[in-house]
Amino acid sequence: MFKIASKKLLAPHIYLMDIEAPRVAKAALPGQFIIVRVHDKGERIPLTIADYNAEVGTVTIVTQTVGASTRLICAKEEGEYLLDFVGPLGMPSEFVHETDEQLKAKKILFIAGGVGTAPVYPQVKYLHNRGIKADVIIGAKGKDHLIFQEEMKAVANEVFIATDDGSVGFKGLVTDLLKELVVNQKKQYDVVVTIGPMIMMKFVSALTKELGIHTIASLNTLMVDGTGMCGACRVSVGGETKFTCVDGPEFDAHKVDFEEAMRRQNMYRTIEGQKLKEQEDHDHKCKTGRDGK
Repeated sequence: MFKIASKKLLAPHIYLMDIEAPRVAKAALPGQFIIVRVHDKGERIPLTIADYNAEVGTVTIVTQTVGASTRLICAKEEGEYLLDFVGPLGMPSEFVHETDEQLKAKKILFIAGGVGTAPVYPQVKYLHNRGIKADVIIGAKGKDHLIFQEEMKAVANEVFIATDDGSVGFKGLVTDLLKELVVNQKKQYDVVVTIGPMIMMKFVSALTKELGIHTIASLNTLMVDGTGMCGACRVSVGGETKFTCVDGPEFDAHKVDFEEAMRRQNMYRTIEGQKLKEQEDHDHKCKTGRDGK
């Protein structure tokens, strides 16, 4: 059993939890993920590690209530327990394997969208701790949907905000802001790392290919069981079949077949949506039954 040391609401339907998991915290590296199971009949839910503290023994996860399974996780309160918390799993960021000299020779930009900001943070923090400061673009629907903004400012070189409604920062998409920085402001980047909605990463990849910038995309949203056995996270990368949870979750974005990845993701979302609807119907019947209506 793994205790929820703390919990807070970051944005509508997005929760942060610090989980007491000392062994995972000591072994974790940026880019990796864990698998959560709420109870013995629950599904295995892969979640990218948002932060970790080896000294305290906690691992931070950020969860958005998009389906029945994530709703169960978010319903848990501080002081309660998760049955399973397995990890770290997956391949860490490629930055882990580079020397400080190699990293300092690069100008790195992270592009985060929505909940994808959470797994970007440990990578930027990891680089900061090695003396390398990267730039970060954070995209969100509006001001109320931004997460990790202050945390990111503490470890990044510059943080640029793009909101759909213009309530804060640049008004427009992250790709519009990227074009503004590179084309108009003449900023130069050697590497872009993008994590967020699949459609966002697709268009970021298309733009960086035009701009000639090497790009890495995290396909963490494709994962289901986290072992590769279910096959749900299959993706074509450079014409080869890869499994996101064992070969990734990070890949060369310019080699990813995003159309295939989005089709596979939509299949899973449909199943999760059906489960959520069934759970909501069940909860409603239980409530109205108790109320005698």
